[in-house]
Amino acid sequence: MKTIEISVAGRVQGVGFRACVKRIATNLGVVGEVMNLPDGRVRVIATADPGILDKFVSMLYSCPHVIIREIVQREIPLINFSEFSILRSG
Repeated sequence: MKTIEISVAGRVQGVGFRACVKRIATNLGVVGEVMNLPDGRVRVIATADPGILDKFVSMLYSCPHVIIREIVQREIPLINFSEFSILRSG
């Protein structure tokens, strides 16, 4: 298991992206959280097996109405979430 932090830039707010991220995570068994950031990006923190996380990140591009310009990910210390949650911004 590992945890990654993902920053997604582009047209990713106000288009149902967080709900799509949660749906993908739930289907893959990924736990973590997603939230809008004040600068227009979306931050995702996700915990799962490394191979599942790779699939999760690649599936983010399939969300409808979203234009992803950049995804930056980095591994962070393991966080054990109980589920995948959509957090309110700010």
